[in-house]
Amino acid sequence: MASKKRETKETSIEAKLDIRGSGKNSITTGIGFFDHMLESFSKHALIDLEVVCKGDLEVDGHHTVEDVGIVIGELLREEIYPIERVERFGEATVVMDEASVTCAMDLSNRPFLYFDVDVDGMVGEFDSQLLEEFFRALVLKSGITAHIICNRGKNRHHIIEATFKSFAVALRRALKPNDAVGVPSTKGVL
Repeated sequence: MASKKRETKETSIEAKLDIRGSGKNSITTGIGFFDHMLESFSKHALIDLEVVCKGDLEVDGHHTVEDVGIVIGELLREEIYPIERVERFGEATVVMDEASVTCAMDLSNRPFLYFDVDVDGMVGEFDSQLLEEFFRALVLKSGITAHIICNRGKNRHHIIEATFKSFAVALRRALKPNDAVGVPSTKGVL
């Protein structure tokens, strides 16, 4: 299990992550809906995740959400690379009632995010424009290439939750053990 502490003037974060877990989690960020999304991510990725974040929520949730994305991304990088004996590619479409979101990813060690999820407004204390900020921070720090696309949806809660779940399931599938492939690249290294 990888662990990390990150202290800035805006946030104080302690986190642990195990990519070979069972989905156990303990999340406290001060933003209830964000906690719920991280719990869902952990559960559906089968990643054990602990996060305690104390952020400057009196300003807004931006620093908390982005910095948690940074820390989770750094922990994922530490746990995934050097990569070998996994599928490497993963894809999932998750539906939540009227909402449908697809995530396709490559554990490439070359970070890139294509993000086409148009959602605005608040869900509880979570500003939905921070959704892209979270995934951008996570992807850039983890070395994952991810394309996240909202196929349809109206309810912002459903769209955001389907986004977290589709990323989680795609990650679980990309991390699926495959002893036959060795390093999953013709280059011999990622």
